[in-house]
Amino acid sequence: MNVKIPVFWGCRILTSQYAYEISVREVFPKLDVELVDLREALCCGDPVKSVNDFATNYLAARVLALSNLTGLSDLLVPCNRCHFVISEAKNLLQKNEKIAQKITGLLKEEGLEYDLNTKIWHTINFLHDRVGLDNVKKAVLRPLKGLKLASHVGCQILRYSDLGRVDDAENPRKLDELVSALGPENVDYAEKLDCCGSALMYSHADSSLSLAGTKMKSLQNLTVDGLVVSCPDCGMMFDSKQKEAAAVVGAKLNLPVIYCTQLLGLALDIEPGKLGLNLNQSPIDQLLTKIVPQP
Repeated sequence: MNVKIPVFWGCRILTSQYAYEISVREVFPKLDVELVDLREALCCGDPVKSVNDFATNYLAARVLALSNLTGLSDLLVPCNRCHFVISEAKNLLQKNEKIAQKITGLLKEEGLEYDLNTKIWHTINFLHDRVGLDNVKKAVLRPLKGLKLASHVGCQILRYSDLGRVDDAENPRKLDELVSALGPENVDYAEKLDCCGSALMYSHADSSLSLAGTKMKSLQNLTVDGLVVSCPDCGMMFDSKQKEAAAVVGAKLNLPVIYCTQLLGLALDIEPGKLGLNLNQSPIDQLLTKIVPQP
């Protein structure tokens, strides 16, 4: 296949959700995908969106411009929040000439120029649509049969539909199909589209943790072996904040949470340590004992 693609990691992945980055860097070369890191990449702009919308769009446009420096026409954005903000900025630049001219002028001061033909990919649709399910299946060396897994896609790569998102907002299937391609049974559940609560974490922490805890409690009642995620914010809520969420909803939560690229890496027979699984804070060993032969 031999695909080369620039990648913008965003802030969350590089400051707390290292396992996501580690697993993407380990897995993608096995699928003949070469990642190109952007020069001087900063924030996507999301944290200042409620304070200065123009600054957000400028920072997002700057990411597109840095990607343009690589001479490649695609951009991989593994973070749901970054994917949304950059996609929204691209849409604005296409429709609002006044703002586009102002941002273009500011970028010229750095010798930068964006290309609105740049296609923005997320991990899910890049693996599903660009690499392709058939190629993913061919790469599997250790089929993960016998597992029951649920998936959580996250909000910001699904909505709003007019922006052109990664999957169908009402019935997302791509992550499920990726998981199934690796061998596990994919379990559907009523709360599948419910939010992880991350957006409320800094203003209404109890409400945020309640959303995450309620969802995990429902999944435990279905006796799934684990929850598969693809967003660093969702990963934070379900994995590293699982104990806090359990306290808020008054339940004993013991749910393994794994990034889709970590799961893919296990199916490619990559050692767990090389996938950052030692960084997962949920009881990931429960899942690993069903996949990796124990000494």
